[in-house]
Amino acid sequence: MAARRRRKPRPTVYKEITFKLSVRQRKSLRNYCKARKTTPTKLIKKMIRPFTENYADSVPQEYYLTEKQLDLFQAEDDI
Repeated sequence: MAARRRRKPRPTVYKEITFKLSVRQRKSLRNYCKARKTTPTKLIKKMIRPFTENYADSVPQEYYLTEKQLDLFQAEDDI
């Protein structure tokens, strides 16, 4: 009997996202990364990981904002 062939795993598809930083923001990011001995890419990925991992399927209803909603004034029973 012949051995079964293993399927090749699907290649991971990556999408590129770009954003701009001011000179001061870039300098601050570089200094922080140098102090923590990491790279800017690793730092940014670590910081956004909760958002990229937890909400792939759906976002809980509590995170949706309605039109003209403010959190400044809360009902007294909420305090």
